Amino acid sequence: IKMAGDSRSPDVDTDGSGKNEEMEIVVNVGGVRQVFYGDNLNQYPETRLAELINCLSGGYDSIFSLCDDYDPGKREFYFDRDPDAFKCIIDVYYFGEIHMKKGICPICFKNEMEFWKVDLKFLDDCCKTHLSEKKEELEEIARRVQLILDDLGVDASESRWKRCQKYIWKFLEKPESSYPARVIAVLSFLFILISSVVMCVGTIPDLQVVDAEGNRMEHPTLDSIETACIGWFTMEYVLRLISSPNKLHFALSFMNIVDVLAILPFYVSLTLTHLGAKLMELSNVQQAVQALRIMRIARIFKLARHSSGLQTLTYALKRSFKELGLLLMYLAVGIFVFSALGYTMEQSHPETLFKSIPQSFWWAIITMTTVGYGDIYPKTTLGKLNAAISFLCGVIAIALPIHPIINNFVRYYNKQRVLETAAKHELELMELNSAEGKTANSKSEPEDLVRDGKEGPFYSSRLKVSHSDTFIHLLSEEKHYRTRLQSCK
Repeated sequence: IKMAGDSRSPDVDTDGSGKNEEMEIVVNVGGVRQVFYGDNLNQYPETRLAELINCLSGGYDSIFSLCDDYDPGKREFYFDRDPDAFKCIIDVYYFGEIHMKKGICPICFKNEMEFWKVDLKFLDDCCKTHLSEKKEELEEIARRVQLILDDLGVDASESRWKRCQKYIWKFLEKPESSYPARVIAVLSFLFILISSVVMCVGTIPDLQVVDAEGNRMEHPTLDSIETACIGWFTMEYVLRLISSPNKLHFALSFMNIVDVLAILPFYVSLTLTHLGAKLMELSNVQQAVQALRIMRIARIFKLARHSSGLQTLTYALKRSFKELGLLLMYLAVGIFVFSALGYTMEQSHPETLFKSIPQSFWWAIITMTTVGYGDIYPKTTLGKLNAAISFLCGVIAIALPIHPIINNFVRYYNKQRVLETAAKHELELMELNSAEGKTANSKSEPEDLVRDGKEGPFYSSRLKVSHSDTFIHLLSEEKHYRTRLQSCK
């Protein structure tokens, strides 16, 4: 085998491009040999394998710019690449499309396609879906790691107010950042629970008091607790708004809108109580205040901020709109059919409870959902048979779409756990590489270590760092080190 430094030209035929169609080359990729013919490879002349046909006339410099090694006797090209991915990629020369085998990392497969200069448009749509999902996962991991790094880093050029804003934002939004932040998160969670309990307990008649006009109202103690909770929520929201890096995005966020809806009724009802009586009748004011107090139930949704399970449930429901639509469609069809049948079959009975088809909708709903309040029930034999069939169909209609919804929940929950673990591993590896770099810089040159008989520590640290072209772009701009996340094969 001739080396790349050899300036001599290989023994090749240079009679023209006509022989390229009949030329036969042997490619050895990771120990897997494959024979190709020129007429197949020239279908895609821009690919690396097609360039091998014409590179023989250019000498060894041209050959070794395309492959890792070359045997002129066998006319065999050697590549130190993944043979499993190569077996999939060569399908483009025979079938015009590429399918990625199960078990191959999509990101690594994409890099292999780029090495062989095969366009991604030849990748089948089903495989492109896996590739896009993997890209999204890597981008999400990079985003999480970058957020953590931003929190850890301190920019000396920033003003004292900017640094204070970052500290308050991290203190209120990221409980994992420090022990005091976790304490604040627990206190916020307790205030939400206390406020919800007070709202419920305040409706018990025995705990209510009667004012001078004979109207029942909440106990003053409960009212004081409610005021303290609202004060905490208000202070928390204002501090988070002031320290937010993007205030418009913060104000339009769904969870922050929920926070406003939980706080606003208290101040509106307080304003109506003190000022509204002068502008309108007292009864109207009380009705408005009562309606606003009902809106306090929105604060229970604040628990989603501190519960990953509730967030996962919300996301699973968003991803399950199609299944939920099928469920509602099944129930709607069944309700319409069985309510009409029930109304028709019960008309012969003198004491029928089915007065109209719209009234029968209620009976069909509680029957198909197996609730069965018993306020409307059939009295004829055919009506009872119709009711039996309706609740059996209701059980089937509800059970069919439930499994995909559960799968969406489990898939997203497991994915979030994997992303959190991967982000932690990235940070650990970055710290390890940083520590190894400092250790290597503090050591002397390798020749001095060999001469002194102390080569072990140096090489043991250097062997832990390997290079690769698969890396997260957002995290490694200068050194492209292979990490545990990218070593996915």
